[in-house]
Amino acid sequence: MEATVVRTGTEGKTWGGGNEPLKASYGKMMMWFFILSDALTFSGFLAAYGFSRFKFIDSWPIADEVFNHFPFLHGVDAPMYYVALMTFILIFSSVTMVLAVDAGHHMKKGKVTTYMFLTIIGGLVFVGSQAWEWKNFISGEYGAVTTKGGNVLQFVDGEGHRVGLADIAVPIAGDRVEHEANNGIWFDEGKDLPTYSLEEVKAGFIQNEDLLIRTQQLTEDGDKTILSREESLLKLNNEAVGTVEGANLVQNEYGSPLFADFFFFITGFHGFHVFSGVIINIIIFFNVIIGTYERRGSYEMVEKVGLYWHFVDLVWVFVFTFFYLV
Repeated sequence: MEATVVRTGTEGKTWGGGNEPLKASYGKMMMWFFILSDALTFSGFLAAYGFSRFKFIDSWPIADEVFNHFPFLHGVDAPMYYVALMTFILIFSSVTMVLAVDAGHHMKKGKVTTYMFLTIIGGLVFVGSQAWEWKNFISGEYGAVTTKGGNVLQFVDGEGHRVGLADIAVPIAGDRVEHEANNGIWFDEGKDLPTYSLEEVKAGFIQNEDLLIRTQQLTEDGDKTILSREESLLKLNNEAVGTVEGANLVQNEYGSPLFADFFFFITGFHGFHVFSGVIINIIIFFNVIIGTYERRGSYEMVEKVGLYWHFVDLVWVFVFTFFYLV
């Protein structure tokens, strides 16, 4: 008995549905697969950030106080202004990429070249801005005192304005010796000495009666708790163990070290994507100039790199929302 075989006319073709599933070329299909997998990765990072922030919701750093710098405006409080400008530049580069893809569909080499160039400039400006943001975050602005429990104590004046360690510390006579292998335990070298010692900060704090301590703990209004003068002195004498300036993977003058860890990891990972996108765009840009895609009769490569660039922009919108705004 012979089996009945139904023929559809697509035998021998990819997936039995032609060589362009969902009417997308192989290259575009693979780009969509990559974008989907990368979206899941970023989702995991942002979810982990959300869980950690919720756990320390009463002591999480306030973004407006951390990212309040603006180039060439030293000392001016500009909360989130530069981050907003960075976001606008990246979104604008996505617009120029759309225009480049559209020009490619109409086989207009000159316009593709122009819009690709503008996209590259936007990406470079964003990466450079992010590096500048990192520099300020790492170097810090005011400094703080660390406690036994791993928290930080910040200093404010009577009006609640931040005061830096440089304005508080009083020089104390005597040499500060850094612990090294030749003057301590041979296998345990010490860290670099901070700019100001805890004793110098304590001495300056005692002399200036207008100074108060602000803790990480947030009030019901979302502001950090400011202690009275007596409470500040007690806190500083009983719990302070050292000073910290700026932020790294271990200490953070702005608050919880987890905030710095997530900042470096998430924005760094995204910045690597933007930098990679800029490199790819440059390669495609030169191929456009020498007429590679004109000869092929298709600018599909511009469209494929455009998909990646739009994805990078979209991811930044989520990072900007969750990390900076919320």
